[in-house]
Amino acid sequence: MQAFLKKHHWTILAAGAAIQILTGVPAAWGVFQGPVRAEYGFDEGAASFVLSLTIGAFGLGCVLGGFLQDKAGPRIAGFAGTALLAAGFFAVGFVPAGRPGLFYLAFSLPVGLGSAFLYPAVMGCAQKWYAEKKGLATGVIGGAVGLSGAALTLLVRFLSGRWGIRVCFWVLGGLMLAVCAAGSALLENPENAPAPAKRAGRDFTPVQMLKTRQYRLLFLATALASPAVLLFSPVIVELGQERGLSESAAHLAVAVGSVGSAAGRLAMPALSDRIGRRAADLILFAGLCGLSAAFAFAGGWWVIAVYTALTFCYSGEAAVLPSLCTDLFGLEHTGVNYGFLALGMSAGSIGFPLAARALGLAAGRHWLAAGAAAAGFACLAALRPTKGGRL
Repeated sequence: MQAFLKKHHWTILAAGAAIQILTGVPAAWGVFQGPVRAEYGFDEGAASFVLSLTIGAFGLGCVLGGFLQDKAGPRIAGFAGTALLAAGFFAVGFVPAGRPGLFYLAFSLPVGLGSAFLYPAVMGCAQKWYAEKKGLATGVIGGAVGLSGAALTLLVRFLSGRWGIRVCFWVLGGLMLAVCAAGSALLENPENAPAPAKRAGRDFTPVQMLKTRQYRLLFLATALASPAVLLFSPVIVELGQERGLSESAAHLAVAVGSVGSAAGRLAMPALSDRIGRRAADLILFAGLCGLSAAFAFAGGWWVIAVYTALTFCYSGEAAVLPSLCTDLFGLEHTGVNYGFLALGMSAGSIGFPLAARALGLAAGRHWLAAGAAAAGFACLAALRPTKGGRL
C-alpha cells in the first residue's frame, strides 16, 4: 500500500472527499426533518433536537477519535467511524413511531460519533501525505464537507419521495458503509513521515490546555457560534415556505447553504493566514451577529441569501478553529486538544435549542443567535496569545 500511495497521493484526497461528502448530516438535516416528522410522529422540537444531539455526539467523538487515531492509526479510526455511521442509519429505520428517545439513541449518538471518528482520520492522514501542501489537502476535504449537505439533499429528496424515509435511511446506510469502508481502507500514514517542525513556543498537553484562560474563552466562543445556524438549519425548509418560498425553493436553501458552507471552509483559513486567526474570526462573529438580526426580517429569496451567508460565516469559523488551536497550544497534541475545543460545539448545539424551547423563543431565536454571536465576539476580543503562541 505504501508504494502505491507514494506514487498516487491523489487517492488519499479522493478517498477523503468521498467519505466526507456522505457525512454532512448536520448540514442536510433540514431536508430530513419534514419526512422524519411525518413518519415518526415527532413535533418540531423533538425532530430538531435530533440535530442538536448529533452535533453534541460529534464533539465528544472528536476527543475519542483523536485518541483512537493516535493509538491505532487512521485506518482503524476510519473503520470504527464507518461502522458507527452505518449502524445509526440502519437502526433508525426500525425505530417505531412516537419514540423520540429511542430515535436519539439509535441515530444521533452513533451518527455523531461515527462522523467525528472519520473526520480527524481523513484530515490528519491527508495532511501527513501533503505535508508541503496542507492548504490543498484541507481545501479539498473541507470543500467536500461543505458540499455534503447538497449531495445528501438530492439523495434524500429522491429516495424519500419514492420509498419513504425509512427506506431512505437504509439505502443511505448501505451507501455509507460501502463508500466509507472503501475509503478508510486507503487511509495509511506515510512511513518515515517527517515530524512537524517544532515552534519556539510551548506544546500544551490536554490537561495543561484545559487549565488556561485561552481554552475557556475559545470553548465559550465555539459554543456561542452555534445558534446562528443550528437554531435555523433544522427548520429552514418550513421557515422558507412560511416566508413566501415554494417547497422546491425552500429545499434549495439547504443545497445553496451547503455551497456557502464549502466556500467558508475554503476562503476563511486562507484569509486567516494573511490577517491572523483572531482577526478572521472577529469578522466572522460580527457577520453572524448582523446576519442573525437581518434574518428576522428576510422574506422570499432573501431567506436563501441570508441563510447562505450565515452558513459561510459559521463554517468559516469552524474551519479556522483547528489552526487557532495549533497556534495557541502547539502541534504535539493537536488532535486531542482540538477535540476538547469541539466540545464547545456540543455544548452550544444542545444548550441553545433547549434554552430556546424553555424560554418560548420560537419567534425570538434570531435575537438569541445575534446575542450569542455578540458574546462570542467579546470572548475573542479578550483572547491573548499563550506563552510562545500567536493569534
